[in-house]
Amino acid sequence: MRIDHYTYRVTWSPEDQESVGLCAEFPSLSWLSRTPEAALKGIRQLVADTVVDMQSNGEEVPMPLAEKHYSGEFRVRIPPEVHRSLALQAAEQGISLNRLASAKLAG
Repeated sequence: MRIDHYTYRVTWSPEDQESVGLCAEFPSLSWLSRTPEAALKGIRQLVADTVVDMQSNGEEVPMPLAEKHYSGEFRVRIPPEVHRSLALQAAEQGISLNRLASAKLAG
């Protein structure tokens, strides 16, 4: 598995006063450094080491989010009064509830 397919992010940590490198597929891992570049390099190496360790222990390694297939469908449970309100909005707009919900989620 190639570690460059994982989803990396570098952000500033006000608490630590350093850049922090993160990987979405490994939410428990992080790497602090003085520069964003070093934080990215650090988290990538930490992920690589973690993947090797997981493989050597026979653990399942997370699939990169970029390689997953998404159907475009998911279920959301909402209170009945919210469902009613959304159904009314959709009817008033002359669109399906699905189209309304999709538009609201898209922002």
